[in-house]
Amino acid sequence: MDILVTGAKGFVGRNLVENLKNIRDGKNRTRPNLIIDEIYEYDLDNTIEQLDTYCANSDFVFNLAGVNRPKDPAEYKEGNFGFASRLLDTLKKHNNRCPVMLSSSVQATLAGRFGTSEYGLSKRNGEELFFSYAQETGAKVYVYRFPNLVGKWVRPNYNSAVGTFCHNIANDLPITVNDPNVELELLFVDDLLEEMFDAIEGHPHRAEYPRVGESVDHVIYDGLTPRPCDDGRYCYAPVTHKVTLGYIAECLYVFHDQPKTLMMPQIVPGSFEKKLYSMYLSYLPKEKVAYELKMNCDDRGSFTELIKTIDHGQFSVNISKPGITKGQHWHNSKWEFFIVVSGHGLIQERRIGTDEILEFEVSGEKMQAVHVLPGYTHNIINLSETENLVTVMWANELFDAKHPDTYGEIV
Repeated sequence: MDILVTGAKGFVGRNLVENLKNIRDGKNRTRPNLIIDEIYEYDLDNTIEQLDTYCANSDFVFNLAGVNRPKDPAEYKEGNFGFASRLLDTLKKHNNRCPVMLSSSVQATLAGRFGTSEYGLSKRNGEELFFSYAQETGAKVYVYRFPNLVGKWVRPNYNSAVGTFCHNIANDLPITVNDPNVELELLFVDDLLEEMFDAIEGHPHRAEYPRVGESVDHVIYDGLTPRPCDDGRYCYAPVTHKVTLGYIAECLYVFHDQPKTLMMPQIVPGSFEKKLYSMYLSYLPKEKVAYELKMNCDDRGSFTELIKTIDHGQFSVNISKPGITKGQHWHNSKWEFFIVVSGHGLIQERRIGTDEILEFEVSGEKMQAVHVLPGYTHNIINLSETENLVTVMWANELFDAKHPDTYGEIV
């Protein structure tokens, strides 16, 4: 299959092209039915002759080209309607009836605050052009009305408040939130890519856009929300997130402070927070990609906290110098894992009130996780005379200086 991507250097285009390459090159094996041969990348620096060749050979077309921040509103018509006309005329010239996807916008609904949007009107006209093309040629067209698109590589200080927030907070620059209660519907580019792959495979998610105030199945629609239906005229990406500007800013400042607090917020699979954190990290300047950790050092070695979590404890690394014994304490309810990653040592645990001792000889040459049990006083001994013993430690709860649940006693 040969695929044409117009607007290939834009935000969505870059993400799509690179991930199509992953499928083509066998790096992404989640879509075994997609066999991609050529990826034609078309943008402003390409020629009409190249477009002609691409249209002659393509088996699927993603039309992502468009204008959203012109100097002159008249550019909307040329960028969002004129190029689409040229693209479809070129496909017709070669009698190529391959499926064509159109990147439109929720502003094309002309509902609510978008009622006077020149951008939305240009997108609406582009949609009708595609529908007419489908009726004339019999080709499949997939028209998507996107909400706010976000994710890695969004251009800051352009047309994405979330992109601007990520960039500014990552670079210690101020942001302005005029109304923290304003709600945005966000479509992350990685979720969009999955829908685009569905479209290539011929099973996009279909929908209609009921008019403002229209009631369908006891749901009153706002004109902006798609109603899923198998025979819908439009297509839509089913996974979006509705969040307020205030909450977005709150999350980003938590992410910003993580190197100082070491606190990792809850990152639930598929959650908005997980996706936003990934997006935020893509804006980090070089000097913030690596950060120093506080090593608590003494003549025995060092102990360094790595990461803390809200509900899954914390991670640390302990370095013991040759011949050193550390620990010699016990806990009522706290438990830990000790994992020696370098060196040669001995972990001992004795049940409180007994002479029963459990011993585990450990080594970085054969890593294993050792449970440190509640109610057992424990230690870790570096058996080497020359090498440090390096141990990664996990505790089931954060250390609380007011309630440390730690009591000294020699094994």
